[in-house]
Amino acid sequence: MRKFLCVLALALISLPALAQDEGMTLQHANINLSNTASLQRGAKFFVNYCMGCHSARYVRYNRVGKDLGLTDVQLESYLMLAGGKASDTMVSAMPQADAKKWFGIPPPDLSLEAESRGTDWIYTYLQSFYLDPKSATGVNNVVFPHTAMPQVLWELQGTQKAIFTTVKNPDGSTYEVFNRFEQVTPGKLTPEQFDKADRDITNFLAYMGDPIAIKSRDLGLKVIGFLIVFFLFAYLLKREIWKKIH
Repeated sequence: MRKFLCVLALALISLPALAQDEGMTLQHANINLSNTASLQRGAKFFVNYCMGCHSARYVRYNRVGKDLGLTDVQLESYLMLAGGKASDTMVSAMPQADAKKWFGIPPPDLSLEAESRGTDWIYTYLQSFYLDPKSATGVNNVVFPHTAMPQVLWELQGTQKAIFTTVKNPDGSTYEVFNRFEQVTPGKLTPEQFDKADRDITNFLAYMGDPIAIKSRDLGLKVIGFLIVFFLFAYLLKREIWKKIH
C-alpha cells in the first residue's frame, strides 16, 4: 500500500510539470452559475456558434428556458433557430455521417463536456486556437493539439499565431514549449470582450452538465443551517436534562 501511495503521489506531482512542458497550463474560468445574465449570453453563443456541429442531447429547450427565465416565445426567437418544439432536446442539424466525413470524427455531444473536461479546460481551449497552415482546418490548438475542430469563434476573437520557445535537452535534442500568442487580425470583440464571451459559453456548458447545481447548493445550505439550529436546541436540552440528574 505504501509503495502504491508513493507512486500515486509522484504521478500527481508530475502532472503540473507535464502540463507546463506541453504548453497546457490552464487558466481559471471563474464562472458563476448564479449569474443568469451570463447563462443567457452563453446560451445565445452556444446556439449560434456551437450547435452547427455539436448537440446537447440531454438538455431540453424548455428546461433551459425555465432555469434562465426565458418564455417559450423568447426560446423560439433567440435559441430555437432551426424550429421545433420547446420540449425538444438541443440537437444539431448536422448529420453525423456528414460530420464524420468532413472532420474525420463526429463532433462530440456537449451536454456533459464540462463535467468531463472541467470548466478551466474548456475556457482555456476556446482561447487557444492559432493559425497553422499545416492543419486541414488552417488552425491548431495549444490545449488540444491537432484538434479536428475549426476555430468557430474566429470572427469574435480574430486570428492569432502561437510563439514557441525551443528548449534543448542535455542529449542535444530539442523540443518546443508554448510561450505566448500574438494577434494577427482583430475580431469583432476586444480581447476583454472575447474573454467575457468565453466565460459565458463555459458557464452555460457548466450549467448543462449539472442544471440543478444551484438548487442543490441552496438546499444543502438550508439543511446545514437546520442541523446547526437543531444541534443548539439538542445541546441545551441535554444540559437541562443532565443538570436535573446531577
